[in-house]
Amino acid sequence: MDSFPIAGDLENLIPTRRPSILTFEPGVAKVLPQYLATIIVTIGGFICGTIIAWSSPAAVKLENCEDGFPVDENDMSWIGGIMPIGAILGCILTALVVDILGRKNTMIVVVLPCTIGWSLIVWADSVLMLCLGRFILGTTCGSFTIICPMYTAEICQKEVRGTLGTIFQLQVVSGILFLYILGSFLSLFHLSLICMVLPTVYLVFICMIPESPVYHLKLGRIDEAKQSLQSLRGPNYNILTELVDLSALVDSSSETEVIPFSIAIRSPAAVKGLIIGLGVMFFQQFSGVNAVIFYAASIFKDAGSSFSYNVSSIIVGSVCVAFTYLSTLIIDKLGRRVLLLFSSVVMTGCTCGLGVYFYALSHNYDMSHVQIFPILSVCGFIVAFSLGFGPIPYMLISEIFSPQIKGTASSIVCLFNWVCCFLVTKYFCILSTRFGSDVTFGAFSFLSFLGIFFVYFVIPETKGKSMEEIQSHLAGSDDS
Repeated sequence: MDSFPIAGDLENLIPTRRPSILTFEPGVAKVLPQYLATIIVTIGGFICGTIIAWSSPAAVKLENCEDGFPVDENDMSWIGGIMPIGAILGCILTALVVDILGRKNTMIVVVLPCTIGWSLIVWADSVLMLCLGRFILGTTCGSFTIICPMYTAEICQKEVRGTLGTIFQLQVVSGILFLYILGSFLSLFHLSLICMVLPTVYLVFICMIPESPVYHLKLGRIDEAKQSLQSLRGPNYNILTELVDLSALVDSSSETEVIPFSIAIRSPAAVKGLIIGLGVMFFQQFSGVNAVIFYAASIFKDAGSSFSYNVSSIIVGSVCVAFTYLSTLIIDKLGRRVLLLFSSVVMTGCTCGLGVYFYALSHNYDMSHVQIFPILSVCGFIVAFSLGFGPIPYMLISEIFSPQIKGTASSIVCLFNWVCCFLVTKYFCILSTRFGSDVTFGAFSFLSFLGIFFVYFVIPETKGKSMEEIQSHLAGSDDS
């Protein structure tokens, strides 16, 4: 690959017909184009949310033979559990194509299997068809969890990167809530049919956004990178300084472009980034979030609530959406580490409280006088997760890897996340039955406790730092 141009060469590429853009005193960039592009891209997260949540209302409807064929408990475990397996494959495939096709084209390609997966579910006449459809949809989930945060991080200014980086998770939980609401009154056929239409809507909007300027720079396409960046910052903003910085970031390790990933990943910054990425994904999944959501409805019922299963699910989903949205408002003010630490501490206390609650139930203690306690524990956990370990991990992995390894490294981290998700989803009920819910939630509490130390000692603060500054810090080149 040819070397990238120096700042002087880049300056010559700026059209002379706009003198205001040639100045080295940039005005204020427009954030609206960045917000719109991010919202459009992260519709992929909304689609993920519908895929993740589908098995919840579907379980009741399928067990009632709504689709005309029998489905037992073992079948449902595979219908729900096979989706993360598909996501693992999706991560691997995305790693292979994201730096070849580009970010935008990869998102366009993913629409096809997403539509096929939903089609299989809509017209399923057997458990096998449902499992195949869920598996294919899982591959799209795996792809979206990589490509959406990656694109967002590459188009955003550092001042709003945190806010926009959390929108992906906001879209995921919004998709979950959307599915819970529709699932409470629609048939499984009509519910799945609506979900099948969403990828087509996504395709229409994706065609309207530019390719990532970082991806253009990786290929040496300076003119295209300039046009992309200008469209994302507004026509009257001087992009020269930012374009030079992005070019320097890509160019600084351009020699590693021809080095195998197995060697490139050994650099100090890459190794630390991989440790951070794998760590936050591990603690996200093993915080017990799936278990808390699984038990939420029964806890509400045991506590004397008159809410139905559907209403309980909608309440949980609404809390997730509200506090994930709050996270988008405060993350660039408080920073990543503060929210992750808060999240870890509160989740530790809440899962410990649920462990105590289930221990008391198993030993026939009278819990009638503290019925509100388990509900507070569930709500507290969901609030803490939604503010920290829910949205931040996906945003963080989009920040910590250099452009040369971002595609493959992000895929490895997201693949690991889906492996953990599969293990928790598939074996939680088995462990809970064998050892008791009190022991299981106690284990989740202990892991969240370990997460406090991981966040404090390992994860750096990336708030307000450029990609180049983050890489420099991870490599140990600065003291920030």
